[in-house]
Amino acid sequence: MSLALDRIQALCFDVDGTIADTDDHLVTQVARLLYAVPLMSGRRAERLARQLVMGAALPVNKAYGWLDRLHLDGPFHRLRARAARARQASPGPAHAPTAQAADEVPHEMVAGVQEMIECLAARYPMCAISTGTVPRIERFLTHYGVRRHFSAVIGAQTTRRLKPHPEPLLHAAEVMGVAPSACLMIGDTRVDIDTGVAAGAQTVGVLCGFGREEELREAGADLILPTTSDLLAVLLPSRDALGKSAVPHATLPPAGLGAMQRS
Repeated sequence: MSLALDRIQALCFDVDGTIADTDDHLVTQVARLLYAVPLMSGRRAERLARQLVMGAALPVNKAYGWLDRLHLDGPFHRLRARAARARQASPGPAHAPTAQAADEVPHEMVAGVQEMIECLAARYPMCAISTGTVPRIERFLTHYGVRRHFSAVIGAQTTRRLKPHPEPLLHAAEVMGVAPSACLMIGDTRVDIDTGVAAGAQTVGVLCGFGREEELREAGADLILPTTSDLLAVLLPSRDALGKSAVPHATLPPAGLGAMQRS
């Protein structure tokens, strides 16, 4: 199967690991904790932190899948939001780090994505779809000056069901005024691909985040790219100034299709 470019009328982007370099942010946070361990060097702490973060991605994604199947994803995120508000009301010792405080630190944007969004926005309406909170995603997109390009930010409390259920993408399609089948879902994990497939959309998996190529292929991704910004060469090759993948030594499919397609 390959991407049918003439079907694509709108884009739906996952956020963490797809447009936000969240994995590196988490690795840094975990490495700081590990560095406090006696005899743990900086390089060793970062290497171990990366192994822990990437190793945790698959079970976390599976957990989201089970929450969805049991119809517990909505209640889970509402409970998490209430817990966050409670922590904010009673922050505890001033020196104690919290997840809320970590979220206030802007993540890096995946290399090349800011420019890609600017180019693609001239042709496609776009939505951001996340299991995170809308205010956090809004802050991130606003920080990098691209919020205006997104028709909507769909987060943990926007719809009753969350990814991998198709409801967030169906809602995004309605906001953008297109059919779900006319959307392209771009994400770094199986949860994202499952969401797109369930909604009848085409899907692109990217390898710059938490997912592994094998699981993205297994989920049914129509195309797999080394990193998110490589999407520009697929959808608007004439606007791709780089002419190659942003990932060193990676190769793009010929004319944006072909080599990395699912067969």
